This record gives sequence, structure tokens and C-alpha cells, in this order.
Amino acid sequence: MKRVYNFSPGPSALPLPVLEKAAAEMCDANGAGQSVMEMSHRSKDFKPIIEKTESLLRELMGIPANYKVLFLQGGASLQFSMVPLNLAAGESGPGEKKAVFIETGIWAEKAAKEAAKFAHVDVRASSKDKAYTYIPQAPAAQPGDAYYHITLNNTIVGTKWAQIPDTGAAAAGGAIPLVSDISSCILSEPLNVAQFGILYAGSQKNLGPAGVTVVIIREDLIGHAPSKTPAMLRYDIHADEGSMYNTPPCYGIYVIGLVLEWLKNLGGVPAITKLNQEKAGLFYQYLDNSKLFYSPVEKPFRSLMNIPFIARVKDAEKRTELENRFVKEAAAAGLINLAGHRLVGGMRASIYNAMPLEGVQALIQFMQQFEKGVAH
Repeated sequence: MKRVYNFSPGPSALPLPVLEKAAAEMCDANGAGQSVMEMSHRSKDFKPIIEKTESLLRELMGIPANYKVLFLQGGASLQFSMVPLNLAAGESGPGEKKAVFIETGIWAEKAAKEAAKFAHVDVRASSKDKAYTYIPQAPAAQPGDAYYHITLNNTIVGTKWAQIPDTGAAAAGGAIPLVSDISSCILSEPLNVAQFGILYAGSQKNLGPAGVTVVIIREDLIGHAPSKTPAMLRYDIHADEGSMYNTPPCYGIYVIGLVLEWLKNLGGVPAITKLNQEKAGLFYQYLDNSKLFYSPVEKPFRSLMNIPFIARVKDAEKRTELENRFVKEAAAAGLINLAGHRLVGGMRASIYNAMPLEGVQALIQFMQQFEKGVAH
């Protein structure tokens, strides 16, 4: 069997044991004599699957009892609309309070733009002035804020928040819910769920196949959507129906359960954090000592999951030509999906939980050989 090292930002690599178990159970899952793809979502066969998946997620993330876990569709991008609709919209337009955003990348920018359709948006800080290569200082929350939104890990530009903003005091006006997109960093290192009002993540990076969006929401934030909000965009309806208001993405939920089981057997979040730090540390060490490649991200804000890098070539046309050659030759060597995002160019290695240490080592070895070739 030939397997490549897949550095895609998403859909991304899945652990091989998960793929093998899913393949073995494709036609007969849990002795049911059928595939999960064939099961009724309301059947006695599927119920333990979704319950096990939720239970494992709660255990691995330490999710408090007063939070609901929802398995939805539409990707993290749909949450760009659902969050303001449920937390900051009024009956006939934007509500009185502001939706606060800290812009730290393209996805954060898109989230703020979408929220402006339903709420008064205040972009309180941004790192766009330096092409999003750092995380700006987080201004304080205010009593007139409906919620405070951050993108914890920025997939495209490769930055992450080193310190979570404290929105609890809000100038003595009461706690302001902190909301975060954690699509590309969920379960990659410890996270105190209780610091947040809502966490959401598309599954296709660190959890499973594309098609499932996990939403973790504190119960007191449910039930505030305007009456005309479409049913599929209301958190209360999904919570009341146990994520089964409509047919959920059953197979994706099943695979997420397998991934969570794999992670638990590995040693949980502490074990994967140690591995992720080792992988990222090796790669950043190579980049910091390379004469051909470098990381554009300021060191205190470097992501563990997504690592962009650029060739040290002043002429833009020659740099693009060299980077395209690199991506092509890397793919031929079994190191795929290393091109940077189409909006920023360059190159990027996404080294999510499922990427083994051997994959990062193979990439570094290839880059060292490529660098020698360019030097000569």
C-alpha cells in the first residue's frame, strides 16, 4: 500500500488506524449488518454512535456539564452567520449590542464581514497592517458588547493566540461571551472550555472528514435568536432535538468518534500536545536556520498546526517559479499539498494531529536536499 504524507490544510490527513477501522466496518458497523452510511439517524444502531462521539469529545476536552455539544452542517463558515443571529440580532435588524471581532487573518475577516449582515460589528483590533503575521493586543470588552470573537488558530497565515483574552469583567458590566473558531486547532493542545461561551470547528482538519461542524455552546446562550430566524440557524432547535432536527451527517460523526477513540488511546490531549510541539519545533528550527526558506510569522505567535514558509528570493517572479518547482518536486517525492493558500501564495505545511513525526522529518530532509540543489 502506498501512502503519501498529506500536508493539506483541509480536508486533511486522518490517522491510518482510523481509516483501517472504518474500512473494516464499512459493510457491517458494530454488528448491525449495515454501514453507518445506511443507518437511520433515529435508529437503535446509530444512537450509541453519536452518544459515544459526544461522550469522548466531552472527556478529551473537559467540556463542563452546562455546555451543549451540537453536530451541525454548513462548516465553520455557517457559524459566521449563526453566531450573530443567535447572540446579537434584533427582531427587525441588528440588536443594540455590538459583535466585537479581532481580525487576525482571512477567516477572521470573513467572519466579521458576515456578522455585519445581522449585527453591529466593531473590529476592535487587527493585524492586517503586517499581513496578519502577528496577533494584536486584545482591547477590553465593554458592557455594550454582545460577544467577543477571535479565531484561535489562523489556518492560512499560520498564527495562533498565545494568551486567551479575558472578557469576564467588561468594565463591571458582566461577563461578555467569548466566541472562537477553533477549526484548525481543536484538540491539538489544552483549552479551557469554560473561558468561552461558544466554540465551533469544522471537522475536516483535526476531527474527521468534511461535512460535520462541532459547536460547543454554554446553555445560557441558547434561545436568544429573533423569532423570524430560520429553524436551521437556531441553536435552541438543534439543542432541543439533540442535533437531529434534520438528518445529521451520520458517517462523519461516526468517523469523528473513531478519531477521538484513537486520540484517547494515544494518551489524550497531553500526549498529542507533546507530539505537536516536537513536530512544529523541528520544522521551525529548520526554517530558522535555512538559507533558502523562512517563516514570515513573528515567533511568539507561531501556529503548531499550520506553518507557512517562503523562499528567500527577492525577485517575485523568480520566487514564484522556484516555489512552484518546490511544490511539484515535493509531490513527486510523496509530500503533497504544500502550496500556500491562493490568496497569499508561498508554501504551507499543515501538520495536524494525524501527521506523524516521520512525515515532518521526511519534509525537512527533502527541503535540505532541495536547498542544496538550488545552491549549486
